[in-house]
Amino acid sequence: MNTQTDASASAPVQSAQPTHTGIFAPLRVSRNFTALWTGQTLSRFGDVLLHFLLPLIVYEVSASTMAMGTMMMLIMLPQVILLPFAGLLVDRTDRVRLMILTDVVRFAAMGVLTVLSALDMLTLPMLYAFGAVMGACSAIFLPAYGAVRAQVFTPDIRNAANSLTQSSSQVAQLIGPSLGGLMLGVTTATVGLGFDSLTFLASIGGLLLLKLPKTVRAEEKRAGGIRAYRDDLLGGYREIRKHAWLWMTILCFGFVNVFSGGVLAVLLPWLVKVHLGWEPYAYGLIISASGLGALMMAFLFGRRAVWKNRGIMAYSGTGMTGLALLLMGVVDWLPGLIALSALSGAGIMLFGLVWEGSLQELIPAEAFGRVMSLDMLGSFALMPLGYLLAGWLAERIGGLTTMILEGTVILVMAALMLTLKPIRQFQ
Repeated sequence: MNTQTDASASAPVQSAQPTHTGIFAPLRVSRNFTALWTGQTLSRFGDVLLHFLLPLIVYEVSASTMAMGTMMMLIMLPQVILLPFAGLLVDRTDRVRLMILTDVVRFAAMGVLTVLSALDMLTLPMLYAFGAVMGACSAIFLPAYGAVRAQVFTPDIRNAANSLTQSSSQVAQLIGPSLGGLMLGVTTATVGLGFDSLTFLASIGGLLLLKLPKTVRAEEKRAGGIRAYRDDLLGGYREIRKHAWLWMTILCFGFVNVFSGGVLAVLLPWLVKVHLGWEPYAYGLIISASGLGALMMAFLFGRRAVWKNRGIMAYSGTGMTGLALLLMGVVDWLPGLIALSALSGAGIMLFGLVWEGSLQELIPAEAFGRVMSLDMLGSFALMPLGYLLAGWLAERIGGLTTMILEGTVILVMAALMLTLKPIRQFQ
């Protein structure tokens, strides 16, 4: 097994320069990209709206940070359990059909939640069950979506395609929470839930238009049996082991996501709704600012076809996020929280763009689903405990102290990663 760990082995070889420039070039040259991008962009608006509404609904039913931590744990736990096997499923079956199937299930689950909300019958156990179903679907959908992106985002459009995809996602992040806050002021959460359920139909429509070639996999030539199944399952692990940049970063973010997720998903809505007692529109503005910061970063990143020193760039972005989350624990001024949210979003986007591009360059298409699932597993494995930890710490030492503590840990971890040669020298 080749387990190269030096920086030069981790860095991709830029053998082919992109032939199409400009962030909108993929829309002009790739029908598959246009279909995928359109459906997933519309669906993303619904996702952002749900992520805005769900914490407010949970805190409306129960003002407990522990309840919110439990909710997030139940969303993440099915992903932790299923992800090791989801990647193998993605690489062995039709990825687009898997995405359509999970969208159908999520559409049905959102419909049920909308009806229960309209009848004023929502309870914590019902919300917990909904979270578990959505988490299980995400465990299959996300690796499949990552693998499909790796096929659709060909080298000639890769940087622009990643930047445009992330930009549109952040436009949704920018508009969705403000729209949700306005919606709650004018109508009810039921209307927002109903809108979200319809966006899954847009996703399905875009997926039906995709025409992708079947990936050729070496594993298909091997004989079957338990040993072949085991080797197939470990194929993603072997790919990751080849590149120090990949396995070091996956290990690091197994802990970074614990602390960032606890602040953003559990403590930030608590800060706005419970501690500061602000109206929903304030939370919407803060979340939208994260999208604005990320959108600006994506626009800047997409203007160049090739970036150097990407390891330093990625962990500088992580440090920006840690600093912003730390300072959120000491700022109680709305414009200040908006600015910090924008800084956090920009940092998250910078890391995400470097990471997405590196995966697409380093990992062969036939193994991408397994690598994607292992990446997600490494990143998400401890997050259920992280949500519970955030809620537990907030009730023991205070929510503000917990935000400062968790932001500080992220900042320190980013600084430590930059001391590692394979990270600094990743190009």
